[in-house]
Amino acid sequence: QVHFVESGGGLVQPGGSLRLSCAASGFIAENFAIGWFRQAPEKEREGVSCIDVGDRRTYYVDSVKGRFTISRDKSNNMVYLQMNNLRPEDTGVYYCAREVVCVPVGIHYYGMDSWGKGTLVTVPP
Repeated sequence: QVHFVESGGGLVQPGGSLRLSCAASGFIAENFAIGWFRQAPEKEREGVSCIDVGDRRTYYVDSVKGRFTISRDKSNNMVYLQMNNLRPEDTGVYYCAREVVCVPVGIHYYGMDSWGKGTLVTVPP
């Protein structure tokens, strides 16, 4: 059974950093593009970053370019999101997922897997 466990969120002051972790199970993560998504309060879930199959390319939504870095550890079936220079608008619950469209024009989820519980990132004004 496909399962995602996100961790690493927390309360951080503007300008601070966090490293989110995504533990994938039930499938071999390196065979899929993996994306990070976030849902801010009262907003729809949006794609933030993704890494394609083979780790050849990574993409980021414009608002996080230059601040966030996605990476993959194939040996542990893990995907990470390093977030630097955090801003209040980065606040939200962060999720990881497979079966994502991972292209320069956008990051979109098309799969049927259940979402994990996510990890909450809070950056106060």
